[in-house]
Amino acid sequence: MNLKFYLPGPAIVCALGMFFNSAVNAAAPESVPLWPEGAPGAKGTEPKDVPRVEIFPAAKEKSCGAGVVVLPGGGYGGLAADHEGRQIAKFYNSLGVTAVVCYYRLGSAGYHHPTELNDAKRAVRWLRSNADKLGVDKGRIGVIGFSAGGHVASTVGTLFDNGDPNAPDPIDKLSSRPDFLVVCYPVISMTEGYMHRGSRNNLLGPDKDNEEIARQVSSERNVSPHTPPTFIFQTDEDTVVPAENAVAFYLALRKNKVPAEMHIYRRGPHGVGLFQGDPVLSTWGKHLADWLRNEGFLSPATTKRGAVEGTVSVNGTPVAWGSVTFTPENPHAPEVTARVMSGKFNLPARDGAVLGKNKLTVSYTSAVAAAITDQDAPAGSVSTTTLSNKGGEALVWDVKEGAGANKLGLDLKWE
Repeated sequence: MNLKFYLPGPAIVCALGMFFNSAVNAAAPESVPLWPEGAPGAKGTEPKDVPRVEIFPAAKEKSCGAGVVVLPGGGYGGLAADHEGRQIAKFYNSLGVTAVVCYYRLGSAGYHHPTELNDAKRAVRWLRSNADKLGVDKGRIGVIGFSAGGHVASTVGTLFDNGDPNAPDPIDKLSSRPDFLVVCYPVISMTEGYMHRGSRNNLLGPDKDNEEIARQVSSERNVSPHTPPTFIFQTDEDTVVPAENAVAFYLALRKNKVPAEMHIYRRGPHGVGLFQGDPVLSTWGKHLADWLRNEGFLSPATTKRGAVEGTVSVNGTPVAWGSVTFTPENPHAPEVTARVMSGKFNLPARDGAVLGKNKLTVSYTSAVAAAITDQDAPAGSVSTTTLSNKGGEALVWDVKEGAGANKLGLDLKWE
């Protein structure tokens, strides 16, 4: 089958859902108590006694239908609700994801395990219960947590439940399992030498010296094959919550065959949030966005893919080593890359390109064509989205369903 070329069309933006009456750009987000009639075990009615969520709906024109519960850190003694809460919610909004920041109760206010876990589980159920109002897909709701909030998130991701079908409260009938999990410089263990003692003391309170309870809330011990796919961000220089926490959780995920991705940066202190001012460390947010997109959390589960295969040559010479990336028109749908070896590439349907028109980016080493100079390829490789370096047609392929439907013969011209 010959390759067909199309001029790239405009991006198709997924716009889903309805939103609460408060405007998206309102100065203050809408705040809703998780239990309007009063939270279980509440010691009073002050703000510290009322677990709640602040709602940050994605803009209608950007919404992709996914949702996330944001859990700020603070050692179970406070909440870093700005750089680990509202800023994170706005970051997710930029991806088209509706976010709610969860203000869970704290050890410093006299609330101890399992109160924090139950507040966070309620936040997941609450978002699932209000999914239709917020334009959120009930099957694409995740959790992200930072530091001690990462511990809350990891306990939600490992100690979730399917809901109580006999509960009088309809929200309690829903599952508290997140569909994806993100933990950032997380507190994980409550027993090992690298644990964060302050978090353990605040979380367990009177039971802070009870080793059995501490083991029960050590998340690396609670991972199962049912733990949701997980993204982990950590820095090597973190001395407050050492990287051993993140590594232990990753290894437990790997042991249980849970899909996971981990990024450990050399530089960076504890508690950085997005850290937009750092040109290196701030890239973790881009990695998270790529992971969310390419794992399919930003697009419906019904998004279909097609197997792709083909050959790549430059001026008739097969490319020994390179890649072909398929970028769909929908910015929320997965982008996939096929490795080129000895001029050939192949992706099965499971890992294939999203159906419909995809922009192709072909990369290869400059050694394949004598006409390519060091000025053309200063890093020794070339990436192109056109048939020729002389302004040829855009490389676009209409991916179709069915075995053998997508056989590409790419012969690029370099003059």
